[in-house]
Amino acid sequence: MPPLFIPPLVKIVLGTFGAAAVVHWVVKEVRRINAELDRVSSAPVGDAMARQALPTLRRDPRTGDWRLSS
Repeated sequence: MPPLFIPPLVKIVLGTFGAAAVVHWVVKEVRRINAELDRVSSAPVGDAMARQALPTLRRDPRTGDWRLSS
């Protein structure tokens, strides 16, 4: 079987089409991810009273350890 000869111009065209396909896919993914992030960031924040009922971490000034405080 003789070796397959591909002219340089055909290689350049195929490489250009491949690069364009990759760029198209990346742009589509970036738009999808940004739309999802916008949807999540515009969601209402949880109830403030429920947030205050949760314990928080505070640093003990004497030991430097983190402890739960309610």
